[in-house]
Amino acid sequence: MSRLALVGYGRMGRLVEQLAPDHGFEVALRLDENSNPGGAGITAGSFQGIDAAIDFSTAAAVPVNAERIAPLGVPLVVGTTGWGSEMPRVREAVERHGAGLLHGANFSVGVQVFYRLAGAAARLLADEASYGAWAYEIHHKMKQDAPSGTLLQILKVMEESGYDRPVDVASSRAGAIPGTHQIGFDSEADTILLEHRARSRAGFAHGALRAARWMLGPQGTGRQGFYEFSQVWEEIVQEGN
Repeated sequence: MSRLALVGYGRMGRLVEQLAPDHGFEVALRLDENSNPGGAGITAGSFQGIDAAIDFSTAAAVPVNAERIAPLGVPLVVGTTGWGSEMPRVREAVERHGAGLLHGANFSVGVQVFYRLAGAAARLLADEASYGAWAYEIHHKMKQDAPSGTLLQILKVMEESGYDRPVDVASSRAGAIPGTHQIGFDSEADTILLEHRARSRAGFAHGALRAARWMLGPQGTGRQGFYEFSQVWEEIVQEGN
């Protein structure tokens, strides 16, 4: 078993711990807001013998966590969203120390497929001016960032696919909903609706653990570089099968 550190020990952290043995990991370190204030729990001593780390903390904590882990030589997977404005800072730290970090708005394989469906629809309708588009997401009441990182990634995919017209965007927070994302295109003639519904957070946790296994690299040497999950997920899935 490879030894895993969990940075952030809320609902996602505990779920990752529960599923970790299925991916060849044992959780050897758990850091929460009490044991890791301002990144103080991330030290060479506490990370001794750690093979990989997964961060499901908070957007505000990610930059400091990543900066403190980078010089320790431990590959890091970041599942926390909402820290995109700090990405240049984090990338600089990772590259300066020759470290490895993989981040993603959503680690679900189904969402990765949904990105590609959204891109295909956007590309096919890019020049069809009669169609207007909307994008919507709803999550549980505890989720702090809105729109979700996943919805922002969907909008990015649509734009990169050539859809440069306005897209009406909306978010809701209620109950215990794991996450639903929807895009639609409407004209006088018809409506096209694409939707992804997560039944639980298990898909996110499994994806993060598969990403951590991939970040260990060949023979466990550890991958260096700054990766985005949607760009490498097919390689991760193929390697894990």
